[in-house]
Amino acid sequence: MYKSKKPYFYGTGRRKSSVARVHVFPNGTGAITINGRDIDDYFGLETLKLIVRQPLNTTNTLGKVDIVATVTGGGVTGQAGAIRHGISRALLLLDENNRPALKAAGFLTRDPRMKERKKYGLKAARRAPQFSKR
Repeated sequence: MYKSKKPYFYGTGRRKSSVARVHVFPNGTGAITINGRDIDDYFGLETLKLIVRQPLNTTNTLGKVDIVATVTGGGVTGQAGAIRHGISRALLLLDENNRPALKAAGFLTRDPRMKERKKYGLKAARRAPQFSKR
């Protein structure tokens, strides 16, 4: 547990090229702040908000903790996944009894899937140029 003005638990989450630094404050009201903005302002799609709240629903801590996250890199989907990963790691430090539920849901595993690099001679990672018949 870290101590600033209020004690908190910290977790780092990663997904694709996004990195999230998540601070979970116990005994909170359920507020989720991402990059200084409310979750409803930051994410437009309901599915992304659902992804961020999944670990809280799994451990029955929704409305009991406050979350402040700083996320950089990637797109909105990768950022939501990174925040979910960070929240899961922080909840694990909050209470070790959360491990079986979070592990079973797959929230503690870092998703290794990344964008494949572009290869020379091709238009993209696997997309080959189309040749016309002569």
